[in-house]
Amino acid sequence: MNFFYRRYGKRVLDLGITILLSPIALPLSLLTALVVRLALGSPILFTQQRIGLDSRPFLMRKFRTMRNAAAESAAEAPDADRLSKTGTLLRRLSLDELPELVHVVKGEMSLVGPRPLLPRYLPLYSAEQARRHEVRPGLTGLAQVRGRNALSWDDKLAYDVRYVDTLSLRNDLTILAMTCWTLLRGQGVSAPGHTTMPEFRGRSDPGQET
Repeated sequence: MNFFYRRYGKRVLDLGITILLSPIALPLSLLTALVVRLALGSPILFTQQRIGLDSRPFLMRKFRTMRNAAAESAAEAPDADRLSKTGTLLRRLSLDELPELVHVVKGEMSLVGPRPLLPRYLPLYSAEQARRHEVRPGLTGLAQVRGRNALSWDDKLAYDVRYVDTLSLRNDLTILAMTCWTLLRGQGVSAPGHTTMPEFRGRSDPGQET
């Protein structure tokens, strides 16, 4: 059953739920885009290369939440200084993630899975941690409902691997339900003392920007 779900059912669930959400997600995306345009100007979208299934890179797009550093000074300002009040609210409600639904439709991401991370982290994973790329990255995941960015990197990556090992329809539906509750509570948006998460520096680093 889990093999069938992993091979076929998960993709059907992704497309089915995304289609059901589209009457809400589309107008909400347009409204969020307008808010970003008025508050931060152009570009509206933030584009960055991330790592997906089988460690393959793809270009991930989100709504921009930070001010353009180049417009403020020649030197790049710290993320904490660039994050706007509008961006903080968008992150708290995860509205900045709405464009990622396009990646779900394209098959580059799933609704549930490990969050897609940066290419420069690839050589830093242990063999066990690298198993997080055995499934498509997700909009939400086990680590997100267990603490989000408040988790240490070791804990976050351990939850990612646990998700891979326990992937099932029941678990995905549970994580989706728990995500709704996590968003309402607005917990774990950032690690203490950081805008999101500190930089991942390798498997021996105890606490490590996603």
